[in-house]
Amino acid sequence: MTSTDKDIRVLEFYSGIGGLRAAFERSSVSGSVVQSFDWDQAARQVYETNYGSGTVVKVDIGTLTASQLPPAELWLLSPSCQPYTVLNPEGRGEADPRAKSFLHLVEDVLPDLAQLAKLPKYLLIENVAGFETSTTRQKLLSTLRSLGYSVLEILLTPLQFGVPNSRFRYYCLAKLSPLCFSHIPPESEIRVWKHIPGQGEDWEDPRGSDRPLCSDEIRLYLDDEQSLSKDSPYKIPDKVLLKWGRLFDIAKPTSRRTCCFTRGYTQMVERSGSILQTEESLDTTAVFDQFLAAKSSTSEPPSDPIKVLRPLGLRYFSPTELLRLFCFLPPTSNPFGTKVSFKWPETISMKTKYRLIGNSVNVEVVRRLVEYMFSEPTSQKDSAR
Repeated sequence: MTSTDKDIRVLEFYSGIGGLRAAFERSSVSGSVVQSFDWDQAARQVYETNYGSGTVVKVDIGTLTASQLPPAELWLLSPSCQPYTVLNPEGRGEADPRAKSFLHLVEDVLPDLAQLAKLPKYLLIENVAGFETSTTRQKLLSTLRSLGYSVLEILLTPLQFGVPNSRFRYYCLAKLSPLCFSHIPPESEIRVWKHIPGQGEDWEDPRGSDRPLCSDEIRLYLDDEQSLSKDSPYKIPDKVLLKWGRLFDIAKPTSRRTCCFTRGYTQMVERSGSILQTEESLDTTAVFDQFLAAKSSTSEPPSDPIKVLRPLGLRYFSPTELLRLFCFLPPTSNPFGTKVSFKWPETISMKTKYRLIGNSVNVEVVRRLVEYMFSEPTSQKDSAR
């Protein structure tokens, strides 16, 4: 049940390629995004290709003031994760320059809006897992609670919702008093949840246990292999396989998990995302053992280790496949209830596509959180105060 009977006006900060907007528009909440903000030129170009010219403002979010913002009931925010991710050894949390604009919104703009009695009723913030241990998070919670918000923190992965991609992310939901969160008793302890309250149980990684992974097979998210040429741009260069091949996380079409894809996909090997083994009948470990043996062989004439790997049909996931795994597009055999599309500007390079997708959100996870945030408790026991 929705807590409002009128259209919701939405502001979208750090809009990227539009994942937050897509999630809101696919939810059952009636409303529209009245303004989006981002600095990145390529991201804005993609956004406007899909949502129209002028739909996103080029701005340094750290310079925005309360008086510049149109009134809105909901803020959607996905600030830079680089200051907080474990993949960035130079990340410095709130001391990182990339954290400044978000702290400006939290510590300057929101209090100014409170003085004007124009606070948004709802906020949804997405960031990398690890943000929950940062001093930025402490300042966020302190400010929100001082302004009269009820706050709920959740760590979620798309695997919980049947999507075969591991992308553990932090979400902060805030509702302005007297609005409340459902399925949280008043006496409930303050904690970071690992499931949406009232929907299942805390996420536990089934690896190393007998519990099955209840997500789709990857094949439902793949392009038609027949449409990919032998000179496919997704083929992994021989020199990369020769030097780094053993370090790749390799998934097969019938696998039910891929690793988290990052902005460095195809540019980095470790912890940037999985690659696909298209020839599923071959034993990956056995083939790589043969590959390593061929690399260390001193036979004459010397063997070609790459020839050992080629039958596996290893390749990168295409940008379109990643758009499906990030739920911008539906699986190939299980379409969404409404028709959706996604277009790239003709001038966007392959490298930039991967960077922009890796910086984005999982649309389905955010959609479910929007649905939950706009549900109101049905009884005293089913609320948080």
